[in-house]
Amino acid sequence: MFLTITTTGTPERPASDLGFLLHKHPEKAQTFSTSYGTAHVLYPQADAERCTAALLLEVDAVALVRRGKGKGRGGAPDAALAQYVNDRPYAASSLLAVALSAVFSSAMRGVCKARPELPDRPLPLRIEVPALPARGGPALVRRLFEPLGWAVTVEPVPLDVQFPEWGDSRYVGLVLESQALTLAEALRHLYVLLPVLDDAKHYWVSPDEVDKLLRAGEGWLPGHPEQKVITSRYLSRRWSLTREAMERLELVRLAEADDSEVEDIDNAVEAETEDEEKPTPLAVQRRDAILAALKASGAGRVLDLGCGQGQLVQALLKDPAFTEIVGVDVSMRALTIAGRRLKLDRMGERQASRVKLFQGSLAYTDNRLKGYDAAVLSEVIEHLDLPRLPALEYAVFGSARPRTVLVTTPNVEYNVRWESLPAGHVRHGDHRFEWTREEFRTWARAVAERHGYGVEFVPVGPDDPEVGPPTQMAVFEMSTAVTNGNDEKEEKAA
Repeated sequence: MFLTITTTGTPERPASDLGFLLHKHPEKAQTFSTSYGTAHVLYPQADAERCTAALLLEVDAVALVRRGKGKGRGGAPDAALAQYVNDRPYAASSLLAVALSAVFSSAMRGVCKARPELPDRPLPLRIEVPALPARGGPALVRRLFEPLGWAVTVEPVPLDVQFPEWGDSRYVGLVLESQALTLAEALRHLYVLLPVLDDAKHYWVSPDEVDKLLRAGEGWLPGHPEQKVITSRYLSRRWSLTREAMERLELVRLAEADDSEVEDIDNAVEAETEDEEKPTPLAVQRRDAILAALKASGAGRVLDLGCGQGQLVQALLKDPAFTEIVGVDVSMRALTIAGRRLKLDRMGERQASRVKLFQGSLAYTDNRLKGYDAAVLSEVIEHLDLPRLPALEYAVFGSARPRTVLVTTPNVEYNVRWESLPAGHVRHGDHRFEWTREEFRTWARAVAERHGYGVEFVPVGPDDPEVGPPTQMAVFEMSTAVTNGNDEKEEKAA
């Protein structure tokens, strides 16, 4: 990953002053460790007439995968190799933007203690990025940089020079030239716009990214014609953060137009007399739907299969109607966290008698699971490879055979409504599949028919008229004939 910054000068204002601005001596090659590799700063040329500083970033692909483990989206088996074989070591992206900020932090802030007069001085600048991913093509590159005062030369990189009929790749070679910008302004432009063009970030975007964007965008982002595109892409299309950033940018624009401070504009709006009603998280809506279905079934003894960290078990314990609650998970770490959440070590004797946690795999039959009124599989089946679903089906419906079984799973059709979720990606990196409503219903009806259950389907979350709800729930009830037969067997055995 490579970028060069070049300036020209005169004997009175030598180009080698660039070394003072960057805080990197032109006669030295320096190396800096980053979270994802090694950054090198060197000067191919440094004299009074012309000075070029180069930033070379060597990316450790293995470290990138390890540090991002569990945070990405997409669980398809064929994505495993792509974690290690990709364009990250070569194409300028958020990795290079972070390296710019780390290695040239003082220059980006416009600070130069040795020569304090230099940062405010516009320079003749030429910036070259040989390989830049540009989702939106050369036209978008120009729309982003030209309003900032850059002369833009952008050359598409063909997919294969031997086969021109294949067309261009999404990569471009970029040259930016300006006579009127300071180095700090140039670095801030690159810090924001490199990840915008890549339309991806290598790290989780948290709320503090809004502050980073506004700091780097000070003086140019509020009036940029592509402000919405820049803000949305920089914040990984997280709509809540994008909305916050756009509102704050509008305050800045109004303050500049009124020649006043942002605080004065913001304080001119009276505080809300009532707090805005926040939407209920989907996880809470899902738990409420499960609790309602369990209450309707009359279940007293409940299995939470794949209980994870115990959120549902905790909710069940609050209702005395559930006399026995068992949480089962294959992960001992998850069960340990669930135990801490439930405060099992400090729980009273009566309450403790109602709850059990134990390790178990749903791919195998387990006699400990037999005899319960209801079982819940909440967001579990999508974490299994499809060939293993029949084993889970038999373990729950064929062997354990609770009278009621609740299964919830994501509705993949609803994914288009998640603004932060790239097209074609699943909601969690460990999801092996996500089903449409028809696929889920086909599977559920077949399971019910094979094991003597009836099944109904309940939407969880807002039921979109076009794509359905975000979560779909199947409520399996054992058929009356099967239930009566089981009751007769129990009477005879008694």
